[in-house]
Amino acid sequence: MARRKRGKLSEEDHEVWSRVAETTIPLRPVATKSPDFAPDPVHAPLAQKPPRPVIRPLTRIRGVTPEAHVTINLAPDPMKASEKPGNQMDRRNFERLRKGKMRPDARLDLHGMTAAEAHSELTAFIHRSHAAGKRLALVITGKGNSTRQEEGIMPSRQGILRHSLPHWLSRADLKPMILEITPAHAKHGGGGAYYVYLRRSR
Repeated sequence: MARRKRGKLSEEDHEVWSRVAETTIPLRPVATKSPDFAPDPVHAPLAQKPPRPVIRPLTRIRGVTPEAHVTINLAPDPMKASEKPGNQMDRRNFERLRKGKMRPDARLDLHGMTAAEAHSELTAFIHRSHAAGKRLALVITGKGNSTRQEEGIMPSRQGILRHSLPHWLSRADLKPMILEITPAHAKHGGGGAYYVYLRRSR
């Protein structure tokens, strides 16, 4: 029997070795190489904020910027402005005046006049009454027509004379002659008239 040369395997030996190698279990697990990079984490898309409204500046008209808010301030009813006596008149006489227990010394009716006409007549009337030594003047303005339909987009104050008279009497040319202003008693015109209590003339 011829001896095989050492160091060389025949084809049959390779085939047998391959079969044996497939049935063997390695003593140490073969380390697998980890990947050199990690994939980026997947993030949910952020919720988008709604776009902010664009605030445009107010348009300038002839060099003037109009106000953003327009309010209409109508004066309160002047008949509610004199619920307490003034500082110049004592309470006893003021209560007699409000209850209609004082008799007017002079009387002026402004019915049917425009605001300009009524203002002029009132000024002359107060000067005459004060110069003549009158103390209590009755000025009738009327309550205004509450049934009249207003026209236009802007509200119009009703009873313009009734609202304007207290302001006219507080002007610098008349105020020094006046001691007290209060709504008249019902028997002298009520809500459509005023008592004007004058100071003593010197």
